[in-house]
Amino acid sequence: MPRLVMKFGGTSVANVERIRNVARHVKREVEAGYDVAVVVSAMAGKTNELVGWVKEANSLYDSKEYDVVVASGEQVTSGLLAIALQEMGIKARSWQGWQIPIMTSDAHGSARIADIDGSGIIEGFETKKEVAVVSGFQGVHQETRRITTLGRGGSDTSAVALAAAIGAERCDIYTDVDGVYTTDPRIVPKAQRLDKVSYEEMLEMASLGAKVLQVRSVELAMMHRVPTYVRSSFDDPADPKLGTLICDEEDIMEQQVVTGIAYSRDEAQITLRNVADKPGVAASIFVPLADANINVDMIIQVVSDDTTTTDITFTVPSAEYERACAVLNAHKHEIEFRDLQGATDVVKVSAIGVGMRSHAGVAARAFKALADKGINIRAITTSEIKFSVLIDSAYTELAVRTLHSLYGLDKT
Repeated sequence: MPRLVMKFGGTSVANVERIRNVARHVKREVEAGYDVAVVVSAMAGKTNELVGWVKEANSLYDSKEYDVVVASGEQVTSGLLAIALQEMGIKARSWQGWQIPIMTSDAHGSARIADIDGSGIIEGFETKKEVAVVSGFQGVHQETRRITTLGRGGSDTSAVALAAAIGAERCDIYTDVDGVYTTDPRIVPKAQRLDKVSYEEMLEMASLGAKVLQVRSVELAMMHRVPTYVRSSFDDPADPKLGTLICDEEDIMEQQVVTGIAYSRDEAQITLRNVADKPGVAASIFVPLADANINVDMIIQVVSDDTTTTDITFTVPSAEYERACAVLNAHKHEIEFRDLQGATDVVKVSAIGVGMRSHAGVAARAFKALADKGINIRAITTSEIKFSVLIDSAYTELAVRTLHSLYGLDKT
């Protein structure tokens, strides 16, 4: 029988009644002839509550014990869903990450999956005809046998990795939205749901601010070529919508030049003034930041008229702004900058589309359109299938609407 992985997020399992609704979605697929593995998140708000308890117990907590506590949210959900399925007459059992096992690195709180042994779940399909209800977000480190967690949104990654491990026909990610949209419908009411989007485009959209899927889950889907649907758990289980298929670029008949517009408010800008323009200066800036595990995104260097000094501007996650400034000030003597200036009231707006590969002037049109609206661009980065601009946060909605209309996405 074909195999299917279904994943349900926190809002989809927020209470027992919603868990029963999830069970009805699972029952539909079982009756359609699938062997089903279900991956579940903790009930909405539960992970935040557990994290709060950890911090209340000790603000300088042990990350290993942190994982033990926060992983319990998914354990509760998996047991409740298995019980709900049994009540409907469907054979089901819950699986924790360590029982499968899902082997991970030992980076507690943000572990990466190393290997999954899907044989136990497959045996359950073949010998007992039972649904496997898997606790997402959690795994185990092989050497220490300690519970690990995969970071926020990690249940998406659990689901895609499990689909690859058991050879599933596809992976359905159920959320509180009915698919991937051309942009945030809360900002642009005319935003359109996409029927299909390529792995590469979804990877860029996820990394540039779209909150639909965790970036790592898209990486795994692309690596293992797992067709992945984004669907709504709030659809009628008897009449579900298809949602958005994330697939190979070759599986999409017609490509828009631009597929979607994403934005991220999680940005801060740092500018170092009058830095000596000599070999090794960039390393003296960015190596200490890398050693502190601070990600740097956009980088701009402007050489002064006398060619002896330069200004260097770059962005970091807003949550890391204060720490980045502290690291740079601690290395001021080596970097030899005159002033450090920063801004946290900035936003990154990006346009994504594989069609950019074969069309010239896509970004130039955007720059002109934004200028016509009086929007100043602080920084720019580009790649083969996307470009991003850093602007003042006050212009976020205007910029997103402008670019969405510019590339015809209002009427896709």
